[in-house]
Amino acid sequence: MIGVADRFLRRVGYPRPRIAVAGVNPHAGENGLFGDEEIRIVAPAVAAMRAKGVEVTGPCPPDTVFMQCHEGMYDMVVAMYHDQGHIPLKLLGFYDGVNITAGLPFIRTSADHGTAFDIAWTGKAKSESMATSIELAMHIAQE
Repeated sequence: MIGVADRFLRRVGYPRPRIAVAGVNPHAGENGLFGDEEIRIVAPAVAAMRAKGVEVTGPCPPDTVFMQCHEGMYDMVVAMYHDQGHIPLKLLGFYDGVNITAGLPFIRTSADHGTAFDIAWTGKAKSESMATSIELAMHIAQE
């Protein structure tokens, strides 16, 4: 996923992307105290991509890395699982957030709030996220 993130960011105009990789465990495992996945899996993957010239940092504590990205330290965070990456996105832009699936042979964007079947045809749905996802797909297509 680190390579997918790097290629996607370059495609949309970041000549030297700065990527952070979130840890899967609290505080990125605290050197094995809270789990060893960061030591066994994440750190070697980060090192391998760094050896290929990708500017990547990690594993980073997941409770702070998204704020660091929001403040401009990184261009993207690679999350370890779906909800880990969606929590900060929904917190910052629930009604206009966009989910981008990178690494596919086609452009895929979607409203970040999901399908919202529970409010379909009730007049409660908001269109901002869908409109933003369509606009972003068009922008990516022009890159």
